[in-house]
Amino acid sequence: MRKTAAVAWKEVRSYFSSPMAYAVAGVFVGLTGYFFVDGLSGPIPEATVRPYTDSATFVLVLLAPLLTMRLLAEEHKLGTSELLLTAPIRDWEVALGKFLASLFFFVASIALTLFYVALLYWVGNPDTGPILTAYLGLVLFAGAALSIGLFTSSITDNQIVAAVLAAGALLMLTVIQLAADQTSGVIATVLSEVSMAEHYGDFSRGILSLRGVVYYVSVIVVFLFLTVRSLESRRWR
Repeated sequence: MRKTAAVAWKEVRSYFSSPMAYAVAGVFVGLTGYFFVDGLSGPIPEATVRPYTDSATFVLVLLAPLLTMRLLAEEHKLGTSELLLTAPIRDWEVALGKFLASLFFFVASIALTLFYVALLYWVGNPDTGPILTAYLGLVLFAGAALSIGLFTSSITDNQIVAAVLAAGALLMLTVIQLAADQTSGVIATVLSEVSMAEHYGDFSRGILSLRGVVYYVSVIVVFLFLTVRSLESRRWR
């Protein structure tokens, strides 16, 4: 794990020295702030985090690809990935380290929105349970989105292509719930189970969903595995 931590620390330092990363964090906090203010149009004592945490998932779909697009694509373009892959470090350590770095930065961005939670407690009396589950779901959602972005970054040396592929995949996995609502039977069930937005719904309602946890963790594991295989394939090219 020491090598994984070294890769993660290198990427974390890169994030905190990158204007793009700060722009992504600023946009995320700003948009969630807008949805927070909009959500306070209802009765203050009953105010919840749902208006802005539900919207935050859609913001994540758009911003996660911007954070992950350079993680491996830039390495491929500059040729530094060959040095990394020939170093005494396993592919899974590289993939896991870069994933953890992106997740750390996004969790730090999400933590900034706790200011809105403090305001809720100041102006009203919100239920703590749904707040905790909503933020847990948000972190899991972010992890799944970032793992998909990391995979698309591993299969191309063009950052823009990586971002577009990730955004397309995430949008499809998010809006597929709309298709589920228009169908019925087995097809509707399958589409709902695949939907990232559907699984987040339980968390935002204050339900600690084991099914949702398993879904997001499975997405993370699957796409990290695919990223590792993508890195392994480059060794033989």
